[in-house]
Amino acid sequence: MRIISGTHKGKRIVAPKNLPVRPTTDFAKEGLFNILRNRIPIEETEVLDLFSGTGNMSYEFASRGAPKITAIDSHYACVKFIDKIARELEFPITPFKADVYKFLDKTPQTFDLIFADPPYAIDIEDINNMVSKIFQNNLLKPDGIFIIEHPKQTDLTELSGYQEHRKYGGSVFSFFSKT
Repeated sequence: MRIISGTHKGKRIVAPKNLPVRPTTDFAKEGLFNILRNRIPIEETEVLDLFSGTGNMSYEFASRGAPKITAIDSHYACVKFIDKIARELEFPITPFKADVYKFLDKTPQTFDLIFADPPYAIDIEDINNMVSKIFQNNLLKPDGIFIIEHPKQTDLTELSGYQEHRKYGGSVFSFFSKT
């Protein structure tokens, strides 16, 4: 995995092989950040990265100047790895080992952007539950964006707050906002 832009552009990060992850491809990541660059000032964006895995997306946001990133994953080795890389690169990333759904119920924080990259095998009911918790608990700031990465076979168009989606190879980014 590599950081594709910002202060650490081109930096390669090698994650341990034993992590249960599927990092977002550079192709998909570049497409997403081209969209975001035209929608939000990343340098002023507080980010929540759900199912953060290796921290791939958190590092990209940090390299591009996001001032505060909270990374959530339930796997201890993932959280430990994100913390290690964040310290080495002096990124403003705070990783937490937590169940995403419990975190969404308990956090008092709000975010400008929430990114979720759940396992591709996740049930649509679990995705709907995540979307519901984010909106019911008012975790997005006004004009905030919620993005879910998922396989092209998964259709999220009927979920509350759905706005649009973009496809990049086998990955799709669905965008949500407060309705």
